[in-house]
Amino acid sequence: MKGIPIKKLYYSIGEVSQLTSLEPYVLRYWETEFPDLRPKKNSAGNRLYTLEDIRLVFLIKRLLYVDKYTIEGARQRLKRMRSSRQLELSLEDLRRDDLLFEVKRTLEEILRTLDDGEGALRPEEESGRGAAR
Repeated sequence: MKGIPIKKLYYSIGEVSQLTSLEPYVLRYWETEFPDLRPKKNSAGNRLYTLEDIRLVFLIKRLLYVDKYTIEGARQRLKRMRSSRQLELSLEDLRRDDLLFEVKRTLEEILRTLDDGEGALRPEEESGRGAAR
């Protein structure tokens, strides 16, 4: 998640992509799957995301990636949250949660890389090439 300040009325899909660490094609796909996510389009057809749209993107990301809902499950959860007024989570809270998720995911990738690297050393050690240092 890049440090783009949230101060404008509208954001391009590229800016939202950077802000949320999601690819633009994921954002476009989610528009087809989540009826509440409908950014406006300008006369050229470019998407214009509002702060409310960005907040919803962070919430959908959390439901799918952190809470491990399916798309259908996330859609139902959003519907229940809307009816019980639980959609009132602040954008800053969602951004903080997303940052923690991204840090955790990066650390897990580093651990996997380190584990893969250790596995690559073991065959050399078994053959005796890595024994002399």
